[in-house]
Amino acid sequence: MSAVNIEKEKQYNKWIIALAIIIPVVVAILSKVKLQDFGIEVEPFSFLPPIYASINALTAIVLIWAVIAIKNKNRNLHERLMKLAILLSLSFLVMYVAYHMTSDSTKFGGEGVIKYIYYFILFTHIVLSIVVIPFVLITYVRGVTNNIERHRKIAKITFPLWLYVAVTGVVVYLMISPYYS
Repeated sequence: MSAVNIEKEKQYNKWIIALAIIIPVVVAILSKVKLQDFGIEVEPFSFLPPIYASINALTAIVLIWAVIAIKNKNRNLHERLMKLAILLSLSFLVMYVAYHMTSDSTKFGGEGVIKYIYYFILFTHIVLSIVVIPFVLITYVRGVTNNIERHRKIAKITFPLWLYVAVTGVVVYLMISPYYS
């Protein structure tokens, strides 16, 4: 690996750190803001949860497809699929924030053991969705700067984290969907 590639990679580090902090903070803040509280009359975007859950499912499929593509040495397809996975994740975030800016949070209505399972999955989903951000960005930068060995090393961590977040996003939706009003 060349020193030029390492330097290219380092140029992105400030952006990666900034985005890894800014994205979760902005999502958390905006998710608590209600447009109606500012006099903006807008109907709740109650149609969004099944859409963004489907986007999570599609993200999981795209991630698996991307791994298959690279194992079959199809680097161009792998790159395109990874860019698609990032775009899907960004579109999920936009829809998630839009939903929460227009709608009240839904309370899980399950009882007993299922309630603890739900909250465990939800908690790990939320925590890992924050943790995975710098991993995705670093993995992506290492790929586009052609630091392939370093890219492979971190991708072995990023892939299962990101896949878990995508799959548990669907599971959380399926578990809470009966309680949407």
